[in-house]
Amino acid sequence: MIRTKITSSLEKSFIDANIDEYKRLDKISALLGERLSLQLLYTYEDDSERFSRLEVRPVFEGALASYVKLHNVGYVPVINPVQYDSCDDNYISKRPGLYPDVLTPLSSHESIFIHRGTLDSLWIEINIPEDGKDIIGDGCLKVSLVRTDNGAVVAEETVDITVIGATLPAQRLIFTQWLYADCIADVHGVEMFSERHFELIARYIEVAVRNGINMILTPVFTPPLDTEVGGERPTCQLVEVYKSERGYRFGYKLLDRWLDMCNSLGVKYFEISHLFTQWGATHAPKIMAHTDGGYKRIFGWDTDAHGSEYARFLKSFLRSFIKHMKRRGEDGRIYFHISDEPSASQLQDYKRSKRIVAGILKDYPIIDALSSFDFYKAGVAKRPIPASNHIEPFLEAKVPDLWTYYCCTQSKDVSNRFIAMPSCRTRAIGMQMYKYGICGFLHWGYNFYYNRYSLNLINPYLDTTGEKWVPAGDTHSVYPAPNGCLESIRLLVFFEAITDMRAMELCESLLGKERVVKEIEDALGRTVVFSECPRTPSEIHAVRERINALVAEGCK
Repeated sequence: MIRTKITSSLEKSFIDANIDEYKRLDKISALLGERLSLQLLYTYEDDSERFSRLEVRPVFEGALASYVKLHNVGYVPVINPVQYDSCDDNYISKRPGLYPDVLTPLSSHESIFIHRGTLDSLWIEINIPEDGKDIIGDGCLKVSLVRTDNGAVVAEETVDITVIGATLPAQRLIFTQWLYADCIADVHGVEMFSERHFELIARYIEVAVRNGINMILTPVFTPPLDTEVGGERPTCQLVEVYKSERGYRFGYKLLDRWLDMCNSLGVKYFEISHLFTQWGATHAPKIMAHTDGGYKRIFGWDTDAHGSEYARFLKSFLRSFIKHMKRRGEDGRIYFHISDEPSASQLQDYKRSKRIVAGILKDYPIIDALSSFDFYKAGVAKRPIPASNHIEPFLEAKVPDLWTYYCCTQSKDVSNRFIAMPSCRTRAIGMQMYKYGICGFLHWGYNFYYNRYSLNLINPYLDTTGEKWVPAGDTHSVYPAPNGCLESIRLLVFFEAITDMRAMELCESLLGKERVVKEIEDALGRTVVFSECPRTPSEIHAVRERINALVAEGCK
């Protein structure tokens, strides 16, 4: 017997689970221009049948059928699901195992196999058009599983979908999730910035933009990120440097190609790689240059960040770079970094480093992930990006244009995207960022395929933890594929969080923010804070359905 069930996108079904453990989704609403996601669970339970597997083809009917895109939900090994010294009980499981995450696209005519004794899932993505006036109102989507050998229908499911006649507004949130060009080159075995490398980078960026990432980390020099002291990442430098007795010259041919590629794919902002090393701002990034003695490294871990020669270089580069970006008409789209994640004890080093470039960059935003309020209080960081579990002092101070971030250590109470976390916890950050007016979000791991300190390349399908370095899922949200990358459940669920923000902003334009926040908290049954997340899909859906109903009423 074939059993099926349509469920929320916020369920994570396991291959050895019972289909009865998951709640059926009977109805849902969406706005014009929204990407709505559901899942179809399927299993083959009748041991009396002579077949060990059955080949079927999914067939969709209804007004929304032509907008459906399908993915197979695949499983990845999770060896390190949690940080045991800092976690809570709001995880699906804390045990190692196979977890659902990677999504493989299915064509409209492709078949699937239903295996006896396993529970599997199809991810149903419905891309509702902005101009879909003919689909506004109540309707239903029907999916049938049809045997490929004889055309018999072995299962049918329907879900009621109401399309509201209001269009989602454009995304206002600035969202960066760091893209590592060196990891793309290494995992695909191609030469850095070769034709094939640029083709692959474009595919990764295309997937990023599709999922709300509108700012791209741009490696003008090899990013000084996750590198042990004295170690080196592969050279990944878009700006050519020429050093002579007369000083420095710079070439921008590769950078221009990068910028043009990003523009063609819809990128809105360029995040310039950090000007000083991570965790303290005490040294220079790895910088390669053409010199009289050949092409060689001229700055790196052996460089005092505050020395006169590096300061001279930085000032020369930044003046040239800004002039080049102005010539392109794009200097209003660039953001700069000093150093990633400096601690309170490194405040003075950070301050000294920033002082070198502050005058040149006075008209440009400088953003850095840091969680000590001392940086803001001292006036050293005017645009801090605190971690979500350290954000309260920044909220109390009403820091303008506030961002937030999370990474491996935000594992207790707050939202995150670890594979072992329930999807509702990942999506909760949408309502949290909306309530507190967060204007930007940063996450470090879009496609980090190295281990700690970038010493070795890992297989992202077999190792989701950077060799047991961080909780599974922190290092990457996409998986390499022959011609680009595959999305993950977590990437799409975070996009749903951004979509929630957009819907709430639309509702705010009709009713005002105070009313919208009250409606959210009434539907949720508690105050929205960063330090508490929903535990069930129904909580998230209750909030979103309330917002949608208010939008529908306000648009009448």
